[in-house]
Amino acid sequence: MSDDQSGLDMDLASGIAAFESKQFSRAAGLLSPLAEQGNLEAQYRVAIMAQNGLGMLPNPLLAYRYMKGAAEAGLSLAQHGLAFMYMQGECTDQDPAKAVEWFKKAAEQGLVGSLTTLAMMYEQGQGVERDPEEARRLYRLAGFDDR
Repeated sequence: MSDDQSGLDMDLASGIAAFESKQFSRAAGLLSPLAEQGNLEAQYRVAIMAQNGLGMLPNPLLAYRYMKGAAEAGLSLAQHGLAFMYMQGECTDQDPAKAVEWFKKAAEQGLVGSLTTLAMMYEQGQGVERDPEEARRLYRLAGFDDR
């Protein structure tokens, strides 16, 4: 591993630690350059900070761009985050059908939160045809047996 690579890994680890401990200004400083270079973990966290104005001014366009990029590259947490953006109409137009599509991708990777949100959407007919059977199946997959 080159010195450059170990420096990037250190910045990523430090940036994630700062993010997790809610030191958002420090996290933004460390993670923004890595997000620019295409690091998915950095993009996901910078998207959250840009979406919510944590350690930086709110920037819906940047938040959407990074969340979508990391989601399209297969990061399950970003797929979940992008689905929520579509579901809530945050940083992009509200589009429940697209939300369902992205929750499915995250659920396929085993994210329980995506499974339960998807189950709720099938239960309520939000973005999909109402389907109580599918809702029950998804709740069971998520570990809820009593529905």
